[in-house]
Amino acid sequence: MRAMLFPAVGEAVLTDLPAPMPLPGEARLRVASAGLCTGDLYIFQGKNPYATFPRVGCHELSGVVESLGEGAAGVAIGDRVVVEPFIGCGRCYPCRVGKPNCCAALTIVGVHRDGGFADLVTAPAANLHRVPDALSLHDASFAEPVAIGVQGCDRGEVTAADAVLVLGAGPIGLACAEVARARGARVLVADLDAGRLAVARGLGLDTLAGGDALLPAVMDLTHGEGMPVVMEATGAVPAIESTVDLVAAGGRVVVLGLVPRGRGVSFAGLDLTRKEVTLHGSRASAGCFPEALRLIAGGHVRYLSIASRLPFEAAPDTVRRLSENPFALHKAIFAVTDA
Repeated sequence: MRAMLFPAVGEAVLTDLPAPMPLPGEARLRVASAGLCTGDLYIFQGKNPYATFPRVGCHELSGVVESLGEGAAGVAIGDRVVVEPFIGCGRCYPCRVGKPNCCAALTIVGVHRDGGFADLVTAPAANLHRVPDALSLHDASFAEPVAIGVQGCDRGEVTAADAVLVLGAGPIGLACAEVARARGARVLVADLDAGRLAVARGLGLDTLAGGDALLPAVMDLTHGEGMPVVMEATGAVPAIESTVDLVAAGGRVVVLGLVPRGRGVSFAGLDLTRKEVTLHGSRASAGCFPEALRLIAGGHVRYLSIASRLPFEAAPDTVRRLSENPFALHKAIFAVTDA
């Protein structure tokens, strides 16, 4: 089968690999669409501490079930599906309390095991979700990043009664913003990059310039109260540290951005207690794919319209291009097969 392989740090090549065989409880999919994520670029750049080489990346994928391993249940050959890529052990404390995304022995498709940058991929049948009939497999491949937005909004308990400030207008920030908007919340998106803010406005979202002007602007808009919900989706330490200033007393902060391992984040301790801030981390998603697929199928996610659909043969060059300039494309989706 064809695959885009990361043989080592800084290398991405199209090659032929043996077709994987499904283990007991697994299914093999013929991949239709595969999304390129910042996480894949981190593997290429050697910034992902969990990835091993050689590796076939991609954890944002859709396809068609081609074969089933012994005991695989819940899906059938021919089903159109997306893959929930975080695989929990089912035994540790996080798994026992419904948080397999935080599993102590976590396995991620495209990081610890080969992913969707290939004609064929295997995954546990329990991690597959059927795609609604009216939804294309291209559009369905957005389910994973949209599910991250669902998880973030769940963590922040976002409702129609809320005003939400999203820090970061990249793919995950926009996913959070669109999920919050679908729930009826008033949404503002802030970013330092004017181009990304223009993209957000093109999706019908209200925006604010990031940086030093953000806090005064938020206080002006909220009559000095701050925002009920602040969602951080940049991973930049200054942005994370600003959340406690930006949030209203009694409000909720959700941090989705990934800070480099070992890097600390500081808050004014008195403000945490004085404002009684609820501070949440949010990692990927758990149980959020059904809502993500419903939102996409219902037309609530406009972000799909700005993605670039590219032939699979362009994958290595696209990885190198985006590694050099992350703003060259807002989102790349590879058409792997006609499944």
